[in-house]
Amino acid sequence: MEDLQQQSQDVVNGTEQKKEKSAFREIVESILIAILLAFLIRYFFFQPFYIPSGSMEPTLKPYDRIIVSKMSFWFSEPERGDIIVFRYPLDPSRDFVKRVVALEGETIEIRNNQLLINDEVVDEPYLPPMIMRDYGPTKVSEGHLFVLGDNRNHSDDSRFWGFVPSDYLVGKSVIIYWPPERIQLLGGER
Repeated sequence: MEDLQQQSQDVVNGTEQKKEKSAFREIVESILIAILLAFLIRYFFFQPFYIPSGSMEPTLKPYDRIIVSKMSFWFSEPERGDIIVFRYPLDPSRDFVKRVVALEGETIEIRNNQLLINDEVVDEPYLPPMIMRDYGPTKVSEGHLFVLGDNRNHSDDSRFWGFVPSDYLVGKSVIIYWPPERIQLLGGER
């Protein structure tokens, strides 16, 4: 009788140990899957970025945090007005955030405080009042973009270091998520 009780106690103990091991294993597997998914989402789909300067004011302010969609340009090309993140052409280890103002093959000029693309004035309602130096005309090379900061008087952009190669694009800015009072979607104002 004692042997039968001992065996049944061993069976119960073994079952409990198996349950503990499987619960521990489930936790470890869940953590590994979560880490893998986070890595895949960040590497292939969405990435957070921090805005360090005022070059995109008033649209993006210093200390804003944004989410960038890395898949935005998988099936479509950037459009004028998109706010993009790209690798800085003079130092590809750095990322910059600017607005696309001209596409490949277009001629850009800034004259009398107005942006002209192919000799037509472009309405830019997102810009604060400012006085801009004349620039151009310059034709954008094939496979490149011309980008400017919204705060044109305080922006290191294509006027100074040239065009952005299309293969340097990281993605399109889609939302400001921090600080909470500034949460908003970022659409390409055209």
